[in-house]
Amino acid sequence: MKSNIAQDDRVVISVVVPVYGCDGCIEELCARARLALMEIGVPFEILLVDDRSPDQSWEKIVAAHEHFTEVTGIRLSRNFGQHIAISAGLAAAKGEYAVVMDCDLQDPPERIVELYDKIREGYDLVLARRVSRSHSIARVISAKAYFFLLGRLQKGSIDGSFGTFSILSRKVIDAFLRFSERERHYLFILRWLGFSAGIIEYDHNPRFAGKSSYSLSKLIRHAIGGIVFQSTDLLRWIVASGLVFSLIGVISSLYFIFSYLAYGSSPGWTSLFVAMLTCTGVILISLGVVGLYIAKIFDQVKERPLYAVDLVLEHIDNEGASVRHDPSVNVSGRALQR
Repeated sequence: MKSNIAQDDRVVISVVVPVYGCDGCIEELCARARLALMEIGVPFEILLVDDRSPDQSWEKIVAAHEHFTEVTGIRLSRNFGQHIAISAGLAAAKGEYAVVMDCDLQDPPERIVELYDKIREGYDLVLARRVSRSHSIARVISAKAYFFLLGRLQKGSIDGSFGTFSILSRKVIDAFLRFSERERHYLFILRWLGFSAGIIEYDHNPRFAGKSSYSLSKLIRHAIGGIVFQSTDLLRWIVASGLVFSLIGVISSLYFIFSYLAYGSSPGWTSLFVAMLTCTGVILISLGVVGLYIAKIFDQVKERPLYAVDLVLEHIDNEGASVRHDPSVNVSGRALQR
């Protein structure tokens, strides 16, 4: 289906959508996003990045590509994770602006119009704040606890009501793509970059189809990865806890010596056993935290590419289509020279 908007070589808006476990949402997503973008009236593209979803997502992407000339499908060689899939989409985006959104339609595509209008006011990027959440109560509470802990580590407050739904200018896109960290979080990178940011608010919709691919174990790993990526303060906490336990040990030793000399008694085996278990636990936790940082260093110094692209399905001259391996996508994650 051809767009009613005259196409040229200059794409104004690229919509980047990481796809995983969303085969029931793709057709609706493309249709609604396309209508919103046509309302804006500028040339656009929709980039669907298949993060090797185990369902029929790629087949649905192929169908959407055949139906809409603005849809480009990018299939990664394996599952790399949501945030690297976003990086792959941004590296391939041709637009002056890039909208990033999830594939499950909890972020309403109709709000793209508002994002674009807001960034045209002079902002470098615009973030969308969720004023209501469709997640379960347990997930909302755990998310608040996570961002509270992260805020304590960062010695500031972090608003957890923001998601990936956002629009970036080309300046911010290029700055984002200069990051080469493998352990990455989209919003944390934007927060580090700074730039002038606008905000819109919206209601978080229920998932259109399917269920979230984030299990409890994945959420925990994601949270730990985010903390390690964002802060080294955990190492300072280890030093502080070591100093506290050392001080407790010195005071306890002085007390035991005084008790023995004054009363001829000393602590029993129970207290010693508890103290040994406590100290051993603290030591193991400390080694584990240090090990996490060392593992991240190990992954980084190998300098492997962030991702590999298997196939790119795109239209040529608004008429034909091609399936090809795409060597033009910079898999290091750095900005492309266009």
